[in-house]
This record gives sequence, structure tokens and C-alpha cells, in this order.
Amino acid sequence: MQPTLRPGLSGTLRAIQTGQVRPLMVGRRKLVSAIGKTNVSGPIEVTVLGLAGDAQADLSVHGGLSKAVYALPSEHLPWWQAQRMAQGATMFEETLAPGYLGENLSLQGLLEQDLFIGDRLDFGAVIFRITHPREPCGKFNAVMDYALAAKDMVQSGRCGFYLAVEQPGFLQAGATCQVLAGARSTRVTEALRHKAWKH
Repeated sequence: MQPTLRPGLSGTLRAIQTGQVRPLMVGRRKLVSAIGKTNVSGPIEVTVLGLAGDAQADLSVHGGLSKAVYALPSEHLPWWQAQRMAQGATMFEETLAPGYLGENLSLQGLLEQDLFIGDRLDFGAVIFRITHPREPCGKFNAVMDYALAAKDMVQSGRCGFYLAVEQPGFLQAGATCQVLAGARSTRVTEALRHKAWKH
């Protein structure tokens, strides 16, 4: 059965980011992470395992077929910046740049409460399927420079979501997508809270 179009639900790809594995201090522990992403200009190849040139440090929680790409609504960045400042984060910047939270795709117009696990984002040349909400960890707290960042993500639902690649191809910032409805049984925000309660 072909997925149906959810009327009026579309979005824009504002920016694309990739990253490499680098050292990261979490408390007194020195770990590695690819959470820091930098902007990509021009078209980028999207394969079933993610964006060309992107890396993941821990494949047990990021990467693979079901978590190939991480997308975040760009509308959340000012909120996250305000949270950091309110918590007294010492390393905050004037504004959070796309990719700071580890996102590969910075989207506009597609919020978690409007999307369901199983929905597809059809960019024409590339099609993604929403598979999981992003579950924050200690590395997220370290990057955001305040201890309650992971808790804030779960409680606010400003988590973004992982994508599987159903149709590989090339993607470029500025592209628009339409949402093709899946089963629509579990919203992204509901899935995040469900996972949080299990821990």
C-alpha cells in the first residue's frame, strides 16, 4: 500500500552538516564523539548508511541503517540557546549554529509533535523514513555545557529524529520535502517519552 500525502505538511532543508570523530571531555572522562558538525555547501551524496563524509563514534546508539541521518527542526536553536544561558553555561555562543546539537539536517516547518514514527520525508531525489526520536546522553550535556540538557530535551520534546534512507541520492540545502504518512500511531514526541520512562 502506498503512503498517502499528509495535506499541507511540508518542510525546507535549511542546512546540511557532517562531522568526524574527535575527543570530547565528559566530566573527567575523555571520550570520542562526532556530535560536532560543520556546514556542507553544494550537493552531498546520501547513501543507506548516511551522508558522505559523516562519521559516528558509537554505532550502538547512532548510525546504521535505522539511524543513518539525524534531523532537527531549526526552530529549536533559539530555545536551546536560551536554556544554556539560563543555566549559566560558560561556553555559549551568541547563537547556536546549525549542527551544534549534532544534527545532519536542519529542517524548517517540520516539528516533532506533527510527525509520526514511520512518516516519510520525500525530497524527490532522496526519501527518508522517520525511525526514532533522538535520545540524549551525557555527551549531549557536555556539549551543551549544562547538566540538565538531556532532561530538558526529554521534557520539552525538542529532540529531533533519526532517519532511515529509503531512496539514496544527492541532497542540497534549500530543497523542499513533502511528508508521506505512515501508520501515524506514535508521534515522535510520544516515542521519546516512552523511551525515557523505560530507563
